Amino acid sequence: MGPVPGVEGFMYPNEVELQWSLLIVLYPYITGLVAGAFILASLERVFRVKAVKPTYRLALLTALAFLLVAPLPLQLHLGHPERSFAMFLTPHRSSAMAMFGFVYLWYLLVVLLAEIWLDYRADIVRMATVETGWRRWLYRVLTLGSMNVSEQARAVDERVGYWITIIGIPSAFLLHGYVGFIFGSVKANAWWSTPLMPIVFLFSAMVSGIAAVMLLYMAAMRLQGRKLDMLCLDTIARYLFYVFLIDFSLEMLDLVHRIYEADESFRSLDFMVHSRLWTSQVVVQILLGTCVPLLLLASVLLFRFSETARKHIYVVAGILTLVGIFAMRWNVVIGGQLFSKSYLGYTSYKLDFATREGLLPAIVLMLLPFAILWVLVKLLPPWKPEEEGRDGVCAVAS
Repeated sequence: MGPVPGVEGFMYPNEVELQWSLLIVLYPYITGLVAGAFILASLERVFRVKAVKPTYRLALLTALAFLLVAPLPLQLHLGHPERSFAMFLTPHRSSAMAMFGFVYLWYLLVVLLAEIWLDYRADIVRMATVETGWRRWLYRVLTLGSMNVSEQARAVDERVGYWITIIGIPSAFLLHGYVGFIFGSVKANAWWSTPLMPIVFLFSAMVSGIAAVMLLYMAAMRLQGRKLDMLCLDTIARYLFYVFLIDFSLEMLDLVHRIYEADESFRSLDFMVHSRLWTSQVVVQILLGTCVPLLLLASVLLFRFSETARKHIYVVAGILTLVGIFAMRWNVVIGGQLFSKSYLGYTSYKLDFATREGLLPAIVLMLLPFAILWVLVKLLPPWKPEEEGRDGVCAVAS
């Protein structure tokens, strides 16, 4: 057999073509945004960080919008999406992928939708009485027949929502941590087989979700012509910096461990980093997507900047953070398939455009959650009416 284009050294025939493509990169990226957004929302509900209250509802709606889209990359990758229902018809407890269906339904139906409904119930009842036409009928359906908005009923909603959020925190960890578990349990791949993989995935998910909600909050305030709550924004940026620092430390710990261990796969992995993954990992992920945002966020903590300067810093840091986390997902999923199991051969990944798993479907899937979020914000405004009349500033009092 002659040389295969894009391949150096020896590779088995089943290793030349990558089994997991861009859609599998999107899947952990989208689920990470879900988990991170929910963790940010839990700061106000569970940990009583009142400064981030203006983003509480926005974070919940963001998590819901991305959660609705999360299974779609897997469905497109399957080719026969109807086969995914087999996991519900024939449960298999020893399969991490099969258990995802149950974790997803639990998180969507029991945790996220329940918490959003409890938090919005009084507003839904109010809108069911003041709206007209199809919106009135929609809100009446959303009340689920519960029109009691007395002080006692709202107190019950608050208590139940509090406990659902507590349950939702480990559920969010489980939802995204299992993705890293799947990669980390593949013993045949030296790039993935590390016990730190689930933890790194989890913290990077928190980083991306917090950064996404921060940017969405800034964009929403600008589009509505309202003034940003700088206390809220500074607090989010501070938590983003702390979590990002932990995430970067864990990744560096994994790197130092690999260098110290230097097993038979180290030479191959080192070649990958210095050749095929140099741009995506060293330049985009580490330098632009990690070091620069950390330095920008640290500068805000160390020096006094004006509000305008801080806004610009947060925008740049947030965008670079999202790019860096996406690059991390790319390097894990795609990079882990570019070398042979014998560590003697290397291949490359060709990204198509208008194919089932090409760039065009990936762009559509990334834009779809924002379209869903726009609809959700129109139906369920993230800011309460009493918060809109205070000179455009979101209230931070409970």
